[in-house]
Amino acid sequence: MEEAVPTIAIIGAGISGLALAIALSHLNIPFTIYESATQFSATGAGIGLGPNALRAMDLIDRRFRSKYMEIATGNLRAEKKHVMMEGMLMEEGLGQGQVWWGKAEWGGENFERTGAHRKDLLEVMTGFVERGRVRFGKRVVRIEQRDGEVEIVFEDGEKVMHMAAVGCDGVKGFSRRVVLGERFPREVEPKYTGKYAYRAIVKMEDARSLLGDLATDAKMYMGVGSNYSTYPISKGKEINVVAFKMDSEPWKYPGNTHEVTREEMMADFREHRLDRRLMKLLDYAKPLRWGIFHHPRTPTYYSSQICLLGDSAHASGPHQAAGAGQGLEDALILSRVLGKLYRTKMAVLSKPCRHRTRLMEAAFQAYDEIRRPRAQEQVRTAEECGEVYMLRGAGIGESMEAVVRDMDDRFKWIWERDLEADCRAVEERFLERVATLTNENA
Repeated sequence: MEEAVPTIAIIGAGISGLALAIALSHLNIPFTIYESATQFSATGAGIGLGPNALRAMDLIDRRFRSKYMEIATGNLRAEKKHVMMEGMLMEEGLGQGQVWWGKAEWGGENFERTGAHRKDLLEVMTGFVERGRVRFGKRVVRIEQRDGEVEIVFEDGEKVMHMAAVGCDGVKGFSRRVVLGERFPREVEPKYTGKYAYRAIVKMEDARSLLGDLATDAKMYMGVGSNYSTYPISKGKEINVVAFKMDSEPWKYPGNTHEVTREEMMADFREHRLDRRLMKLLDYAKPLRWGIFHHPRTPTYYSSQICLLGDSAHASGPHQAAGAGQGLEDALILSRVLGKLYRTKMAVLSKPCRHRTRLMEAAFQAYDEIRRPRAQEQVRTAEECGEVYMLRGAGIGESMEAVVRDMDDRFKWIWERDLEADCRAVEERFLERVATLTNENA
C-alpha cells in the first residue's frame, strides 16, 4: 500500500500503544492500531502514576492529564496527599508499638499520590482515539522489512504495508522477537523475577471493616520473602490489593498466570505470621498466581523500521509503580522524533526508498539513545526495590528505619526527570544523524 502521507503501524492497544496513538493524533501523524483482542482489554487492576508520568501526559496532549485526573484517586486523608506509601510489617500487629511506627512513610513535596483502575484509564485513553484507526482481532504472525516499507501479516491471512511499525504488544509480544531475534536471541524472552503475586479489588466498605483507617491510604506491608500493598482506587470506592511472594523455583507454566487452590494461596502467607486482618483480605483474591517477568537486558529498542515501546521494550516488576509511566515517556519521546521527521522530510517520505528507510532508522536510533538507558535503569532498580520490600535489600535487611531511608531517596530520579529536555534532545540527535546522512550522500 503506497500512500502520499505514510502511516505508522502500532501493534497493541494497551496503555503504551494508546499513548502513542494519542501523541501521533495530536501531531497529525497518520497511524493504524492493530490489536489481537476483539475489543479493548482491561486486564490488570490498579495502576499508579508518578509526577513524571503526569508531565508526560501534559506534553503528549494537555487534555490527557485533565481527563486522567477526573478518574484518579489519591490517598483519602488530606494530610497524606504527598505520601507514596507508608511502611508496616505483615506480621501480626503490623509492627505497631515499634519505634518507627507512624513515621515510616515516603513520598515528597513534589509528589502527589494518584492511582486508578486500569479499565478507567483505558476508557479515558480510548476516548482520544478515533475508532476507525483501531483494528481488532488482528494477531500478527510475521513482520518483514524492505526498503521504506514494513509488511505485516496477520493470522487471518491479511497483509498490510506501512512505513514503520511500533511494537506495543507487551512483555511477551511478537514484535520483540522481530527486533532482537537474529542479533540477540537470548534476550527475546522475558526473565522470571522469582516473584509472583495475587491480586484483588475490594470494596472500600469491606476493606475498612477489616483494616479501619488503614484502608484509606497507600500502605506497604513487609515481611521476609513477601510483601503486600494496598491503596485506594475508583474515587475511594475500592482498594487495590497485591500480595507478593518470593519463589525459589523457576516458573514452569506456559503463561504468566497459574491457578492454585485457595488453600495453597493461604499457605503461601501463613509462614509469615500474616496479620489476621491481611489474611482475611486475601479472601477477596482469586487464587491465581501472576508471575512477575521483566526484561533486565535489552540491547536495542529498534531494528531498521521497527521499534519497541513500553513493556515490549522494558517490562519490569511493579515495585516502583513506574512501568506505565515509562511507557508514557516512551510515547512522548517517540512521537516527538516522528513529528520532527514528518515536518522536515515529508517530501522524501512520500514513497518507499532506501533513503526513507535510513531516515526512519535515524529517528528510531535517536529514540533508543534517549529512552533505553533510563528505562532499563528503571527495570534494574524495580527489581532492587522488590528486594527491599521483602526485607532482603543489600545493606538494608529487616531494618524499617533503613527501608524508609532507602525509599526517601529512591524515586527522585524517576519523578523529577526533565522531559522537555528529553524532547529537545531526541530532535537534536535525529537532526545530527540526518546531517550525517546528507554528508554521506553528497
